[in-house]
Amino acid sequence: MHQVAAIQMISGPDVHANLTRAGELIARAAAQGARLLLLPECFALFGSPHLARVAEEEASGARPIQQFLADQAERHGVWLIGGSIPLPRQPGGKAMAACLVFDDQGREVARYDKLHLFDVEVADNQRSYQESRDYGYGDQLVCIDTPVGRVGLSICYDLRFAELYLALRRAGAELIVVPSAFTAVTGAAHWDILLRARAAETQCYILAANQGGLHPGGRETFGHSCLVDPWGDIQAGMDQGEGVVIGALDPEYLESVRGRMPVLQHRRFAAVDTIVPAAKESQTHE
Repeated sequence: MHQVAAIQMISGPDVHANLTRAGELIARAAAQGARLLLLPECFALFGSPHLARVAEEEASGARPIQQFLADQAERHGVWLIGGSIPLPRQPGGKAMAACLVFDDQGREVARYDKLHLFDVEVADNQRSYQESRDYGYGDQLVCIDTPVGRVGLSICYDLRFAELYLALRRAGAELIVVPSAFTAVTGAAHWDILLRARAAETQCYILAANQGGLHPGGRETFGHSCLVDPWGDIQAGMDQGEGVVIGALDPEYLESVRGRMPVLQHRRFAAVDTIVPAAKESQTHE
């Protein structure tokens, strides 16, 4: 059994305040025995007009958010997956929504840039979301080996694209993480359904850390961070508010589910082994 944790936050535009709160929740999760911890999307910066400036700071020598993640991972002896932060692909380039992974020695071991950007209309008080105004599109599949198993990386809106999750399963994923900032409206409609479907169809554990409440500026996120098992059952979760979800990965149960129903071997369509980014104008909308 391997203990993992999803950290739920209600982040705002103040990076220092967000990192202070994240540090408190990381310490709580580590004290409960979690070996791999997942922060939500935009954990360090939510609803700020200064995204580009923060991205430039992260590309400079100071790297305050990245240094925070490295320090926390080393201090607590855990693997830490940093939700998402604005980070240029190269210094001076357009920001990417980047998910960074640090090992228990504080070393960065992986980076995933969000593939699918949230350009949609939603029936809430913000109405329109246009992530592509601020971020560039990622173009790489990322799956890495960790002490709790092989982990596939995704971020929030990626959850709606089953082909990505099937590609991660083919890349050997046993756990797929979903750091998110799902809106209250889309979360109420589809969060649980999508998480359970992705788990059942890939036969992977799914660890989802969402933002979860009313943020400064009025935007509301859904919360309900959870761990879903490879049969599609929710093993641990919470509602809204800030907190920690702790759950266990059972490698024997994972192999049992896959052995009894070997859907990967039964697939009759061509394998999705690589991700080829679509043209900008053809990006799928909700």
